[in-house]
Amino acid sequence: MASHLNVIIAGGGRVGFQTAAMLDDRGHDLTVVEPRRDRCDAIADEYVATVICGDASNPDILQQAGVESADVVAGLTGEPGLNLAVCMEAVEMAPGIRTVARIDNRERAGYRRFVDETVFPEAAGARVAVNEIEGSDVRSLADVTGSLDIMEIRVEENAPAANKELREVRFPAGTLVISDDDGERVARPDTTLTPGKRYVIAVEPDVADEVMNLLRG
Repeated sequence: MASHLNVIIAGGGRVGFQTAAMLDDRGHDLTVVEPRRDRCDAIADEYVATVICGDASNPDILQQAGVESADVVAGLTGEPGLNLAVCMEAVEMAPGIRTVARIDNRERAGYRRFVDETVFPEAAGARVAVNEIEGSDVRSLADVTGSLDIMEIRVEENAPAANKELREVRFPAGTLVISDDDGERVARPDTTLTPGKRYVIAVEPDVADEVMNLLRG
């Protein structure tokens, strides 16, 4: 699991809120900046993040959000240009901060010249935004597989499935371990889930968290 992070999320809509809720569940500190009062009130009622009602592209608002002490800023509004602006302002104010920007299609991946990571959550859900914010050792290929998540996951030392053969692990229905630890062979019942090694796994969205718990703890 990623170390504890202080994260600023610009945008409290569906993607921003779901991402904040998932990061809160993982123990990170969240500040959400959202201009719409109704959304601010709704997020505040859920107690998942500190909420600042304002325009995240305003440097004064970013400073109020604590950008200088934040580890990550994620522009997750529905406006890619605004997300890019927020990330670039954050870097100017806090050099070294990690930046993640939501884009609206794959062609705008050129944004990677200006931010650390881009996400296209319409194709992959908030989980992808969470992975990029955490700098996770879990990488999703869901952009090309609809709602099915195909992830490369590194097994943690103390995970429940660590050092066990696949036939010994009770993965939930809707899970398929695809590759062995070197990516050269299709996984077999006697494939051992070795800590520190990576495995490609296909999961249905409703069992993804259970699979992550088995492999990451």
